Amino acid sequence: MPTMADVARHAGVSVATVSHVLNDTRPVLPHTRQAVLDAIDELGYTPNTLARSLVTSRTRSIGLAVSAISNPYFTEILQGVEAGALEQGYSLLIADPHDEPEHERKVVQLLHERRVDGLIVAPSADPRGLLSYLTRHAVPTVLLDRVVDAAADGAPRFDQVCAENAAPTARLVAHLAELGHRRIALVAGLPGLSTTGERISGYRHGLAAAGLPYDERLLAHGDSASAGAERATAALLAQAAPPTALVTANNAMTIGALRALRDRGLSVPEDIALCCFDDFAWADVFSPRLTAIAQPSRDLGALAVRVLLERLAAPDRPARTVRLPCTFVHRMSCGCTDGTSTDGSDSSDSSDSSEEGSAL
Repeated sequence: MPTMADVARHAGVSVATVSHVLNDTRPVLPHTRQAVLDAIDELGYTPNTLARSLVTSRTRSIGLAVSAISNPYFTEILQGVEAGALEQGYSLLIADPHDEPEHERKVVQLLHERRVDGLIVAPSADPRGLLSYLTRHAVPTVLLDRVVDAAADGAPRFDQVCAENAAPTARLVAHLAELGHRRIALVAGLPGLSTTGERISGYRHGLAAAGLPYDERLLAHGDSASAGAERATAALLAQAAPPTALVTANNAMTIGALRALRDRGLSVPEDIALCCFDDFAWADVFSPRLTAIAQPSRDLGALAVRVLLERLAAPDRPARTVRLPCTFVHRMSCGCTDGTSTDGSDSSDSSDSSEEGSAL
C-alpha cells in the first residue's frame, strides 16, 4: 500500500507539502498541488483519515440525528444530507432519537463523542436537554425541520433550516373554503413541535381569511403518527356536526385518517374532502389522488449540510433561520375534478423562500 512518502517521491516534493495539499493547512502553488494530486491518483494512495484528523482537528464527518427515518419525508431528507455531505467529502453518522427527549440527548452525546465536526438535528418536542448539551459543549449544529425559541435578544441560538409551514397550511384551508366547506377540521401533529404549532397557526389564519370561525372541536391532535391520526379522525367524525373537509398535517397522519374514513364507509371526496400536508410517493396513486403540500425535503437536507459547513468555516457569525418554500400540488381528493383550483391557478405553485434574522 503506497504511503505519503511514496507520493512525495513520485511528485518530487516533500512529505510536508503532500500533507499541506491533503489537509489544506497551507497554500501550495497550483502546479505543485496538481503534481501531488496526480501522484495520489497514479499510485492509488488512500489518506489515513484518523491520522489526518489528528493534524487538522477535523474528522470530515457529520452527525445526523433524525427521528422516524422510516418516514418517507425524513428518508428524502436523509438522502439530501447524504448527497450534500458526500459532495463536500464528508461522511455521515446517523442516529434515531425516536422523538424522546432523554434518548435524543444521549444519541447526540454519542455522536459528539465520536468527534464529528458538526451535527444536524431535528429537535424533539422538548429539546431542553439537547440544547443545553449543545450550548455547553459549543457543538456546531444546524437544527433541521423544526425551529426552537430564540434567546432573550430575539436572535436564534442555532442555525435552523426548515420549510414554510403556516402559509401552505392556510392555502389548503383557503382552497377547501373556496369549494364551499364551512366545517374544516385539522388533524394536527405532536404538541410541542414547532411544525405542529406553525401548521395550527396556518389553519387558524386560513379560517379567518375565509371568514370562518375557529372551532376548537374541529382541531384534533394525531401526534404525528398514523395510529394517533386514526383515533383523532374517528373522534372528529363522531361529533354531532362532523366536519365536511379534513386537513391532515403530515403524511403518516394522512394514512391514519384514510383508515378511519374507510372503516366508517366514507368516500373521499364524495362524503368528506381531504387535503394533506406532505406529498409522498403514494399520494398520486390513491383513488382519488391526494391534493397535498409538497415539502422540498431533499433540498432541506442538502441546505442543512451547506449551512453547517458555513458555520464550521465562520464559527462566530450570527446564527440564522432559513426557510424553503413548499408547493401546492392540486389533485382531486379536495373535490375538484380537473386539476384546476377554483381561483383559476395552475395545479401547483410555491411561495418564495426566506431567510430570517431572528427565530419565529
